[in-house]
Amino acid sequence: MTRIASPPAVDHDRIARIVAEVLRERLDRPAQRGPRSPLVVNISVRHMHITPQHLEILFGAGATLTPLRPLYQEGQFAAEQTVDLVGPKRRMLQNVRILGPTRPQSQIELAFSDAILLGIDVPVRMSGNVDGTPGCIVMGPKGHIVLDRGVIRAQRHVHLSTADAEYFGVRTGDALDLVVEHPTCGVTFGGVIARVDPRFKLEVHLDSDEGNACDLPGATGVRLVRAGGPRAG
Repeated sequence: MTRIASPPAVDHDRIARIVAEVLRERLDRPAQRGPRSPLVVNISVRHMHITPQHLEILFGAGATLTPLRPLYQEGQFAAEQTVDLVGPKRRMLQNVRILGPTRPQSQIELAFSDAILLGIDVPVRMSGNVDGTPGCIVMGPKGHIVLDRGVIRAQRHVHLSTADAEYFGVRTGDALDLVVEHPTCGVTFGGVIARVDPRFKLEVHLDSDEGNACDLPGATGVRLVRAGGPRAG
């Protein structure tokens, strides 16, 4: 007669110990921060931000900005429209791109070499901080405006979402360092000011002089470093 073996007894105590050990291991692991955006570093060439009123003066009644290509930040774009800037002694910069959408305040952002060419001594400022800054003449196809202020060299800065800001341990206005790795001309840029908004993607803006100085297109790596220790970007 064939005997059927009885199933082994279930060791409930052993199963409880294993479950407890697995749970304890998972709970004891350090919390993972994130998710984070990939770090992007872009060169911001000379450009203008413009009010709807100034846009109509330069390009005609009812003029609106025509998107040419989107920028990295959502909703921002380079427009088809360009302007010419005239500084002291009739020095001129031609075909300066307008960025959209329109803003409550017109502003022009130049690199240091642009300012020298135009003949204007411009301060380094964060976007929107134009008190005490110089102006210039702006020429469009339908008219011109005379800005009494608003020409700046943009402070290098980084856009961060709230999750990115938490990862780096910074708030709006805090400074970070950008490390650009390169075989021959690597450099660390200090004073990269944090700008935090839930809608932002992680992006550093350098001007054209800064991008050329480190040969940014030839960089082998980029990292953001905050005060208190490095953290890979």
